[in-house]
Formats: sequence, C-alpha cells, structure tokens
Amino acid sequence: MGAVADPVLGQLQYGQVQWLPGPLERQARENHRLLLSLDEDSMLRPFRVRAGHAAPGSDLGGWYDADAFAPGATFGQWISALSRYHALTGHEPTRDKVHRLVRAYAATIEPDGRFYRNNRFPAYIYDKLAGGLVDAQCFAGMGDAVAALAHTARAALPHLPDRAMPRNEHSQPGEDFTRHAWDESYTLPESQFFAWHLTGDDLYRALAIRFLYDDFFSALARGENVLPGKHAYSHVNALSSAAQAHLSLNTVMHLDAARQGFAMIDAQSYATGGWGPDEHFIEPGSDALGASLDGTRSFETPCGGYAHIKLTRYLLRITRDARYGDSMERLIYNTVLGALPLQPDGRAFYYSDYSRHARKGFHWDRWPCCSGTLPLVAADYAISLCFTDLHGLYVNLYAPAQVAWQRGGIACRLTMTTDYPYDGTISLQLSIPTSLRFILRLRIPAWVSTAHVQVNGRSHPAICEPGTFAALDREWQPGDRVDLQLSMPLRLLKVDSLHPQTVALLAGPLVLMRVLDAGAEPEGAPGAESEAEPEGEPPAAAVAEPDAAPAAQPDPDLAPAARELLRARELLSARRPYATARDWQVQTPHRTLSLRPFMDIRDEGYRVYQDIADDAP
Repeated sequence: MGAVADPVLGQLQYGQVQWLPGPLERQARENHRLLLSLDEDSMLRPFRVRAGHAAPGSDLGGWYDADAFAPGATFGQWISALSRYHALTGHEPTRDKVHRLVRAYAATIEPDGRFYRNNRFPAYIYDKLAGGLVDAQCFAGMGDAVAALAHTARAALPHLPDRAMPRNEHSQPGEDFTRHAWDESYTLPESQFFAWHLTGDDLYRALAIRFLYDDFFSALARGENVLPGKHAYSHVNALSSAAQAHLSLNTVMHLDAARQGFAMIDAQSYATGGWGPDEHFIEPGSDALGASLDGTRSFETPCGGYAHIKLTRYLLRITRDARYGDSMERLIYNTVLGALPLQPDGRAFYYSDYSRHARKGFHWDRWPCCSGTLPLVAADYAISLCFTDLHGLYVNLYAPAQVAWQRGGIACRLTMTTDYPYDGTISLQLSIPTSLRFILRLRIPAWVSTAHVQVNGRSHPAICEPGTFAALDREWQPGDRVDLQLSMPLRLLKVDSLHPQTVALLAGPLVLMRVLDAGAEPEGAPGAESEAEPEGEPPAAAVAEPDAAPAAQPDPDLAPAARELLRARELLSARRPYATARDWQVQTPHRTLSLRPFMDIRDEGYRVYQDIADDAP
C-alpha cells in the first residue's frame, strides 16, 4: 500500500465525536451501560484476594476469579473503556467510577508482586493494567493513576520474562508458569510507549524496547511470511506495537513489519475481513480457509476486531492509504457490530461462526478475554471516524455523527447523516462561523464502480478514484452541504483459490449471509439472548484437507433452502424487496432465499459462504 511521505494524520479526541442514532452508537451505548452496572467489589475481588486483603463482594466467575484461568485479566481493559466512555460522553458517574476503582486497585498492589505469582499471564495482565491506568489519567483525569502505574510496573517486573517470549502452542495445563508458555509478552511495547509518553519515565521506554518482538518483526519486514501456526489475535495486536515503535523511535523496520504483516493477513482473510480459523494463521496458498468452514470457531471476533481496527488505524494515519479504511470498515460491519451484546453475568460473544450450519452464541466460559475487548472496540469507533492534517479533514467511516474540530483556531462542525452501509448516500452539513478554506477528503472504497460528489446540489469536480480519498479543496461557507453517492455493487468473493465454487455475496461493504431458518425475520440490533450457547468445551476444530477441493455438492444435513446449489448469476441478482429493507432476496426456480448482513442476524441459522454450481465470474 501507499508510500510514507507526509506527517502522521491527527487523531480526534473522543469528545470531538458525538454519535447520532445508528449501529455504532448502539453498540457503544450498550457496552458503556454494561460496564457501569458491574459491581465494583466484584471487579476488585481477584486483586484483594491475591493480596491477602479483605475482599467483600461476590466472585464474577469464569476466567476472572482469583484462582481462575486469567485472574482479573479484563480489569485494566474495563478501566480503559470506562475512561474512554467518559471522554466520549462527559458522563460524570463514569469518571467517578474510574476514580474509585483506581484508588481501590492501588491499595492492593504489594511491592513483591504477589498478584503475579502462579499466574499464567503476568505480561498480559500487566499490559492491560498499564493501558488502563494510562487511560484513567488521560481520559478520566485520575491524577493518582500515574503513581499507581509506577507501583504496578515495579510489582510486575520480577515476574516478566527478560525478552519477548514466543507463545508455546504445545503447552499443557499445569505447565510451569515461569516458562511463559501462554503469555503474550510480545504485545507489551505499545502500552509501555504510551506510559513513557505520558510520564517521561525512561523505565517504560526501556520496557517497550525490551519486549519488541524483533525476531518476528524483522522477518515480516523482509517479506518472510512467518505467520502460519501462530496465535492470530495476539500477533496482530503485536503489529500495533511495531507501528507504535515506528512512531516513537522512528524505526523504518517496524513500519515495514506492520505493513507487510497486514498484507499477509489480508491475503488469508475471509470475505468478512476476519482471519485466523481456530485462532491460528494458516499456510499461504493452502485450502485451510475453505476447509475451516467445516468448523465453528472461525474468527475470534471482539479481540481480533480490536487488534485489526487498531492496526488499520495506525497504518491509515501513517500512510494515508484509503484501503486501510476499507479493511477497517469491512471488519466492523461484518464482524464486531454483529456480536451478541455482552451480558451482566459474563456471557460474551467470542467466535464468529462461518460454518455451513452457523448460529450465533456465547463462549462456554464467563468473562473471557473478549469481554474486555468488545467495550474497547465500541468506544474506539469514535477515533476511527475522521482524521486531521494541516490542510483539513479526512472522513474515513460513514456513520450518523457530529464531528467537531479546529481549523486555524476556528471551531468547525460536520454533521453526517446516512443509512450507510445499507445505502450509498452520505450527506455532510458544514457548520462554521465564517468562510474558511480547507480540504475535505472523503474515502472512496476500492469496491465502488461509481462515485459522485455534489456541493450545495451542484456536481463537484473532485476525482473519485476507488481506493483513494477524494479531495474537495475550496473556500467553504457556513451551511455548505456535501452529498456523496457511492454505488453498492454486488460481487462474489471465493473463500480461497482451491474452493472456487464456495463464495460469499457482498453488497458494497456488507457480506450478505443466507438465512437458513424458514420464516425468520430481521429485527434490527442483535438480541441479548441466544439458544446456541455451547455447553462445556467445544469439539476440536476441523483439520484442513490437502489438495484441491472436489466440485461442490449439496450438503444433505442442511435445511432444504440451503441444500440447493445456486448459480453465480442467481446470487448476483439479489435485491432488497423495498428501499429500507434489511435483507436481500434471491429468486431461484424453486424458492425465494433471504440474505442478511451479520449485524441483522439474531438467533436464526445462517451461512456466510454459498456453494455454487459454476465458478464465480
């Protein structure tokens, strides 16, 4: 993707974005409300118990408890998310909760770091705590957070490895924790760079450099694909450390690693933008992605979504390449926005299911890692919407919102109204106190066939080349209105080169998923309940079969509507029955099939990929 030549794009503050009703606003509101409802004593209990302090309240259960799989692992992420929601909304009770939690947590820190003894994840948990304390200071004005951060770092240090340790994918339960078999120390640098920038303390800079996973990064930078077999989410998350190392240390190798790594991930992604079936990367050119459709653990959605959106945000800001925005958008609309809402009892959406008999459900344990990342994903939509530079404003995502920024000391506001991604019409109303010259740049997705821009009802000569930002450079007047019209073409994407007759149908950025349950109707936002919650440990993921796949055959286990092989032209004839419909229909010789975006599927069965009788065009 694009060459690096210009300064990094500026990132808006959370408070500069005000959401209007829409799917992004809904998910942010749901997660903010859920975190506010959590009992503070229960949130603090693992830290108090491990410190030997009085620990009122009840255990949250699942992964979170003092002697559970990952004690208190999501606490730091919840502090981060609450701090960001305060910055986004100005809600004082949210800020007050952050302050209480940080003060109470700080009282549990023991100098010997006993919290980290007999703990599978000392680096992982310290990373999240450090990030949460940085955010508490930056976004919730918690002055004591910096001191708590210093105490946390010194308590954790004796329990951290001496360098970034590879994850041991063959570790066994009960294995010696000191070998850091399941830990993710290679994700630490990003939070440590943030701590260094906030405090100026060189301890954090030294820690960031100590845990840079340069064996991994240097191979990627050279173009060597070292991803296969690696844990997917954590290694994508590590690429944000590489991007932050580039910004903090001005190292070209780390930027090359982030860019090359992203390209390798993109090349083995599902149509939804997700990757890493059964949480691991696959061999390039293999049939493993297509073979993974026989399993249900397709994409670790909230965690993977958080890492992917963060990485594409870095790369977009550094390179100004609009295609990183395309990738971010595709993943948002086809994965995390369709996640079932996090429940007060800790049930959390974890895997997106891309199997032929797919249905949404929750993880089999309460409070898994995705219960920490989903609230962060939803908060961070705000800082992915628009960016700034010396010349004006970049509009990256299209969603109902108001954006405030300064131009030469003059307060500017942009109000965006749209039903995107269901419709390609986007309207932007400018509110400025006086005439002002700047460049407004609008992302033109690479998949569009046509794009047109009007200003105040008249065609504008901006070049709307797919895969770029269209630049509108003019003297803007108070009340100016910009209308962008994007075509929303239907197209087919095969799952991989060895399964040319297994395809997904897309309309614009949306993957349209085939509804398998007769009579199921879309009901807007995903529901809070699902009948598909697994009981106990799920079955092992399917093993990829070698060599080329045979011609597509109907699956006898599917419902009648799903057993029918389609033709490519039938899928490409899909239409919405009316202008505001949230589903598309395909008419076959035998029946009418319904297809929906992931965020409009609730508890009905669905299928992402369709088997067709002919190759996709």
